[in-house]
Amino acid sequence: MRVSSNIIFQSGISRISELTSSQAKLQQQISTGRKIQSPSDDPVGASRALQIRQASGINDQHALNRQAAVSNLGVEESTLNNVTNLLLSVKSSMVAAGNGAYSDTERSFLAMEMRGALDQLIGLANTKDAAGNYIFAGYQSQTPAFAKTATGALYQGDSQQRLLQVGATRQMEVADTGAAVFQAGGNDIFQTLNDFADLLDVPITDAATAAAFSAGLVTAQTSIDQGVDTVLATRAMVGTRLNELDALEEFGQELSLQYAQSLSEVEELDYAKAISDISQQQVILEAAQKTFVKTTGLSLFNYF
Repeated sequence: MRVSSNIIFQSGISRISELTSSQAKLQQQISTGRKIQSPSDDPVGASRALQIRQASGINDQHALNRQAAVSNLGVEESTLNNVTNLLLSVKSSMVAAGNGAYSDTERSFLAMEMRGALDQLIGLANTKDAAGNYIFAGYQSQTPAFAKTATGALYQGDSQQRLLQVGATRQMEVADTGAAVFQAGGNDIFQTLNDFADLLDVPITDAATAAAFSAGLVTAQTSIDQGVDTVLATRAMVGTRLNELDALEEFGQELSLQYAQSLSEVEELDYAKAISDISQQQVILEAAQKTFVKTTGLSLFNYF
């Protein structure tokens, strides 16, 4: 079987072209630091890299959600702290109001104080977060949680707690509803403040009015005590969520490092091996070029 000069020529050109292309690919890998320049270079590796990037992107979004959750819960905790202080101040005023030496005028001054405390409490209940959402309004976050009425305040939110996906399997409540905090179990502390202010305005003129005042005072104190307990319980839940977010953030950061390492193993170039390969291929290419030149220069006349 004869091998024609054309076949020899084409074979040589094909081999040199293959080596040149391979060397150019190595040079591109070295310049970019990545061994996968296109999916065709390593279909399995490219698919794996895509999966890692998608998982990493989701993890990054969870991290952003955790930051938002920490911010929201921080605003709520600070607000509830102010509510606690306000209710404790109200309780102190109620104790003072029980002083039998107080005159009707002095009790009327306390009534003004209670109405001021009511306005302050409504203001706290209508606190907004950094994004301008009313934190205690549930999903009706663009509407003030409470509107003042003649008997106290009306809740305008809903019963749904706002949630954020803060982990692969964790949706966290990032706010509590105003009804659950300020009107829990039918104990409406807005109405308590309003009713107590009205009670303070009623003159004590006889035993009956004195007895009515004493009974009303006990009712108001009991309501405020329950309100303080509810607020403190809510603050405890907020603190628990913040602690959980700390743990989730630590895990998320570890996961991020793992994704980065896995992606590096799939995509990043082994420079030492690449430089060795390109040097080796350079030698092979030069040898192939010399061989090609000698082979294509042969003819039968070289043997005579």
